[in-house]
Amino acid sequence: QVQLVESGGGLVQAGGSLRLSCAASIPPFAGYNMAWFRQAPGKDREFVGLIRPSANTDYADSVKGRFTISRDSTKKTVYLQMSSLKVEDTAVYYCAAKVGSTALRDPKDYRFWGQGTQVTVSS
Repeated sequence: QVQLVESGGGLVQAGGSLRLSCAASIPPFAGYNMAWFRQAPGKDREFVGLIRPSANTDYADSVKGRFTISRDSTKKTVYLQMSSLKVEDTAVYYCAAKVGSTALRDPKDYRFWGQGTQVTVSS
């Protein structure tokens, strides 16, 4: 059974940093694209970034240069390092997993999701 568990959310001041973790029980972890999405109140869930099995990454323009995704295959964990945080980064952040190489930015195409972790950036 696939499970994704996020952790690391919290309250941080604008300009600060935070690291989210997503522990995955996915056999085999190495074959999955691992993505981060976020959803702010009243808004649709949006793509943040992803890391492919090859370790190649892709980011939304809004976070490029500020956020970094990495994966530790031995720990089956994906990380989202967030720096230079802005108030508009406030959202619930979700980890998601899928196989395949299409529609990687579309949340509707992801089958497996974590429960989400709240990130709040204060001004």
